[in-house]
Amino acid sequence: MSFSLEVKNELSRIEPEKKCCQLAELAGFIRSCGSIKLVGGGKMKIVLTTENPAIARHYKKLIKDYFDVEASMEIGQSSSFKKNKQYIISLDDRNNQKAEPILRETAILMIREGMNYFSDGIYQAHIKTKCCRKAYLRGLFLGSGTITSPQKSYHIEYICATETLANDIKKLINTFVDLHPKQTFRNKNYIVYIKEAEQVGDMLNIMGAHNQYFALEDIRMMKEARNKANRISNCDNANMDKTLDAAQRQLAAINKIKEKKGLDILPDKLKEVAILRLENPEATLTELAKLVDPPMKKSGLNNRIRKIEEISEKI
Repeated sequence: MSFSLEVKNELSRIEPEKKCCQLAELAGFIRSCGSIKLVGGGKMKIVLTTENPAIARHYKKLIKDYFDVEASMEIGQSSSFKKNKQYIISLDDRNNQKAEPILRETAILMIREGMNYFSDGIYQAHIKTKCCRKAYLRGLFLGSGTITSPQKSYHIEYICATETLANDIKKLINTFVDLHPKQTFRNKNYIVYIKEAEQVGDMLNIMGAHNQYFALEDIRMMKEARNKANRISNCDNANMDKTLDAAQRQLAAINKIKEKKGLDILPDKLKEVAILRLENPEATLTELAKLVDPPMKKSGLNNRIRKIEEISEKI
């Protein structure tokens, strides 16, 4: 089961207690995945589609709880290449299912100068309180959102049919502290997305997917620990390479002196270090310093080796 499906299944189990939150979530869901049909005689039909049976059951119940309407539901075939099942919830004025009143209360069908029109943004009265803003985002996500598995990357997005809705969603997310959504246009849709790991986790918490938030955090911590281990390993390898390169340079200098002049030209203290380096070609300076009689500090040994290299350059 995909991480996105796990998140949606968890969110589908949330039952808002407040009427305002029920309406906000329904408005967000209908706004993001609903379509409206005119069925003759001035009557309307709302069609809500999803490939997730848990989401379909959740909103069928929520419609019943809030509007006291028994929505129709049928199973069809998805138009996607995967050919998944599609769950279709419908509300038809011809069946006294209150399609038009529901559209008006969710602020999708509005009136201006005596004329009906369909709005394409978020009605601000639905998101006055923090709990309603959370519920609205949950409805939007269950309707058209998706989230990438944190094993791969950190990415959550809301797919919008209009730029107005995308702008409103971006503003809605911005009402929460330290969340900075971005916006793009892809495949004829407007996309509002977040990529940073902490912000993606915050979005899960805001919508109410607390179990999946902890799952994401576990994965994030494991990835950070693995990355830290890799950085340490790479650093150790780089230090080892650096040590070996330095040792090779020192050996070359000592061998040059040995072949052309002999090590006896060196002062006793430098000669001792030269012989120790020849006998211990892979030792670090710290290890080499401990072999000197008496043992000395790394910095002191480094000074002696530098003098040996200076003598080599003059030969």
